[in-house]
Amino acid sequence: MFKKQLAAMVVAAVFVMPMMAQASDHHAGDAAIARAYIKEIQADDTAYIAAHDSAFFKKLSEGQKPRATVVTCSDSRVHTNAFDKTPEGDLFMVRNIGNQLATAKGSVQYGVNHLGSSLLLIIGHSSCGAIKAAGGDYSSLEEPIKKELDTINITKGSANIDGVKTNVNNQVDAALKEFADKVKNNELLVVGSVYDFADDMKQGAGKLNIININGETDPAKIRNMPAPAAKAEHGHEHH
Repeated sequence: MFKKQLAAMVVAAVFVMPMMAQASDHHAGDAAIARAYIKEIQADDTAYIAAHDSAFFKKLSEGQKPRATVVTCSDSRVHTNAFDKTPEGDLFMVRNIGNQLATAKGSVQYGVNHLGSSLLLIIGHSSCGAIKAAGGDYSSLEEPIKKELDTINITKGSANIDGVKTNVNNQVDAALKEFADKVKNNELLVVGSVYDFADDMKQGAGKLNIININGETDPAKIRNMPAPAAKAEHGHEHH
């Protein structure tokens, strides 16, 4: 196992600097950069394989029982490594612009109703482009994009972080209506949060700030909420 981890570290070290340089120099619509990047993706995959044994992949092939269904934004700055070191089999990810239920309801229903996630985690983020667009005039955008922005209900012209928080709370409200029976029966916890890499909330750059639990938005009450007793078996073995 140590040799595999060492190999992964060596491969990562070889490719991390070119990746960082190309990411910073990237220009939209540059196919040459894309061709180089796919090679980096393949190299990262090789390193990932080297860092995991065959039992790890066999476990994944047997099915999934994710503890959380996560609804988050498609933004490239928001990824699972920020809040889960081992997301495989743990997080059923649903991504769209503005971290919305309305534009991805089927995926969310599948995670909660069919995969049995006990946590529905909604993650907004600072400097959100969807919130910026929804808070302004987006009439010139493509029709499918406008359709997705139409379901983001925030005050026009508000500060981005205020719009982000409002949107997260709106998504929690929608989820509480959609899964009311599961929440009532303590089968599902709906949590709204903000991944604040810009430190707009002044709680520390990069912190995942919990702002809503089952509709409760008072920070003091959230901090003092007692943890409910876990059921005997959820059927998930975390690796």
